[in-house]
Parts: sequence; structure tokens; C-alpha cells
Amino acid sequence: MLPHTTYRPPPAEAGMCAQIAHLTAEADRQLSEGLWDPAEEDAALARKTASGLAEAVGAAGTQERLPVIDRLERLREALAVLAIGLARIHGPLAWYLAQAATALSPVLRWRALPADRLSSFGTVVPSPAELADAEEAVRRLETALARAAGGGTGADGTADASTTAGFIATDDSSTTADSGVTAGSSTTAGSGATASSTAVRVGAGALRSGD
Repeated sequence: MLPHTTYRPPPAEAGMCAQIAHLTAEADRQLSEGLWDPAEEDAALARKTASGLAEAVGAAGTQERLPVIDRLERLREALAVLAIGLARIHGPLAWYLAQAATALSPVLRWRALPADRLSSFGTVVPSPAELADAEEAVRRLETALARAAGGGTGADGTADASTTAGFIATDDSSTTADSGVTAGSSTTAGSGATASSTAVRVGAGALRSGD
């Protein structure tokens, strides 16, 4: 009998890009082995999310020419796109997006403006390398979601809970990625993704005011 496998992400010290690489590799494996066959609604949401990520974070050369405050705004926008995508869905795609958002969550501790450490709420200014790593992670995720959307032909978007997206471990000590996904009761993708990219940009702009 094959050992029971459970999700275990790489350590945070590996960096966001490495974590997303592990996550997308596991999603690709599940797709190729037929463990995850996205329903059409999930495929449509994956395409919409990929498009939003591509709009938020551009090519490396373009991003590196932007001021730090604009780069941070766009990374926050990418997180907003993920949050909107997983808000009202359940199953493998929700778990996938939730783990991706978790991997990118250190962005929320970053700021672009100088501040006294006693009044900065624990935020830090990211290094150029950290910004580039986060941006590349978003680009990898965008490509992988577009790839997953292309394979979404199944009639049932659910899979066994033991086949969650991410890095594979051979013990039962880790938890599955869907534990934080409790919003809503519908499994349809469209209702969780009706906000336009303009609305997402408005939300990102509001976050920017706190830099």
C-alpha cells in the first residue's frame, strides 16, 4: 500500500517563489494523474484569476523600473485577486488559491515608506531581492493557473480531501489547505469572481494609503 500523503508546504525561508513552484508542481501532478479534473466553472475562475494576476504584476523588466511603492501596491493587488477568487468556492481550486495566498502573505508585512519601528506596526521595507522573488512567484502562479484552466473539462470540480495542492510529505501530522476556506455555501465559481479588475485596483489603492 502506498503511504498516506498529506500537504506540507516548504518552509517560509525558502522564499515565495520556491513555495509557489512546489505548489504549482503538485497541482500539475494532480491534473496529469487525473486526481483533479476542474469543472468548467472552476476552469473559468482559474482563467479569470490568472488574468487578474497578469494585470497586477507585469514582466520583470517592467516591474523593476517602478518605484517601490508601486511594486508593493501591485503585489497587494495580486493578493486581492486571489482573495476574491477563493471567496465563494470550495474544493481543490479553493485549496490551491488559499495556499498560494498563504505563500504570498509576507507581502502584507511590507511597507514602502520610512517609519520609526515603534510606530510601524511591525512592518518592514522589503529588499529588491524580496520584491523580485514575490513578483516572480506571482508570474509562476499566473502561468500555472492558466495551464490548469486549459485542463478543466470534468463535470465534478471536487477531489478527495487527501489530495490537496502543495508539497508532498509521507506522514499525517500536517493539515490540509482547505481549513481556512469557510465562506459561502455554493461551489460555483462565477459568484466569487464578479468583481472587476477596476474594483480590485480600488481596493489596492486603499491599502496603499497605509504605506
